[in-house]
Amino acid sequence: MTVHAESRILIVGAGCFGLSSAYHLLKRGYKNVTVIDRSAVLPAPDAASTDINKIVRSSYPDIFYTRLAREAIDAWKNQEEWGDAYHESGVYCPLKVGELYTDKAYENDVTLGARIEHIGDADAVRKVFPPSVTIHVPDNARGYLNRDGGWAFAAQGIQTLMDRVTASGGHIIPGKPIIDLLKTDGKTTSVRCEDGTTYDADLVVLSVGSWTASAFPELHLQGQCLATGQCVATIQLTPEEGDLYRDCPVFLNFHTGFYMFPPNRDNVVKLAIHDGGYTHMLADARTKKPVSTPRTVASHGADGLRIPKAALQKLRTELAQVYPELARKPFAGTRLCWYTDSSDDNWLIGYHPQDPNLVLATAGSGHAFKFLPVIGRLVADAIEGTLPPDVANRFAVGRPQVTGKDGVVEPEIRYHPPEKLVEEQLCTPEDLQPVPVSA
Repeated sequence: MTVHAESRILIVGAGCFGLSSAYHLLKRGYKNVTVIDRSAVLPAPDAASTDINKIVRSSYPDIFYTRLAREAIDAWKNQEEWGDAYHESGVYCPLKVGELYTDKAYENDVTLGARIEHIGDADAVRKVFPPSVTIHVPDNARGYLNRDGGWAFAAQGIQTLMDRVTASGGHIIPGKPIIDLLKTDGKTTSVRCEDGTTYDADLVVLSVGSWTASAFPELHLQGQCLATGQCVATIQLTPEEGDLYRDCPVFLNFHTGFYMFPPNRDNVVKLAIHDGGYTHMLADARTKKPVSTPRTVASHGADGLRIPKAALQKLRTELAQVYPELARKPFAGTRLCWYTDSSDDNWLIGYHPQDPNLVLATAGSGHAFKFLPVIGRLVADAIEGTLPPDVANRFAVGRPQVTGKDGVVEPEIRYHPPEKLVEEQLCTPEDLQPVPVSA
């Protein structure tokens, strides 16, 4: 459809895609931009974008994302707009012989002028980390350090963007879960919420993250948007321990999917696995077909924070291979961070092929948050029909579903089939404790 400054644009979802889209539309002069969200509290406590931190890195084997990430990093550095949300700690990536993903990502970073340091042996790897930190380094270790990267306070970044949207004239309304897209002549013209309120719109943008397929089964997006739970754990350090590890880089192993951060201002260390994740299949009330649906603190209370025992053990094992002393500490908590995965890890940004009044901006596939300052520009371009054809095809809704098993966008481990989440196999408080070392 053709939009203009007075068009009523309704964005559903106040996360990374929704807020960035709203902000970029407002910057272009659109005057009637409203964002609604299911959560009564914003940032939504169970959204993927509401987190203590997210990696900000430009290391991709697909140079499209490398370029876009470097634009985002430049934007993050603008403290007038983002305050202290971004921390340029550097990102250290181990290299493995024959692993094409990391090698190509390294080449793209170098080609685009990133501040890259090739780390050629174990002694050099140790020097990447503060000398007072005990780190496990294999004898054959090598890798690279990208100093143009680090991490962002995720929830702070979302709150900052919420403030900028409202300051720019946009409206953000919490507590409005949608139950229906209302159509006239096959075109979406309004939405109905659980409380009975309706919102009329000339254009609706769906940015509901991992709830995309389960909340809107009539759009038949199950093959394009799969909700997968990714396993996260945290460790609480003392202030003295926090200071010890504060200057460490982000550790990101593309081969195993394990990554972790230096401690935040509250001395909390977050670690996670970036892989195929877990599905939580529920029968849709309308279609009766199973669809992966997030299991979170909002739907299940504190029980929604538990992760599988096997994943928790893998996290501890991987942690011991980096920081053995931290692996002896108890985990403070866990969380399933729910991704919205496309089959090839490219996002969905564009008009729904059967509805000219409906735009999708979703399927972050676990690598969208770092683009928070710029991703809305792509959505605004898609709305206005100005995306270059190759970019439009990359993100098109309804594009042929191919798998990225060659690791073009994300590492090969991301394309392992997700496991089914089994509640009886979730961790207990006792599982958070380290296994005692025998005498």
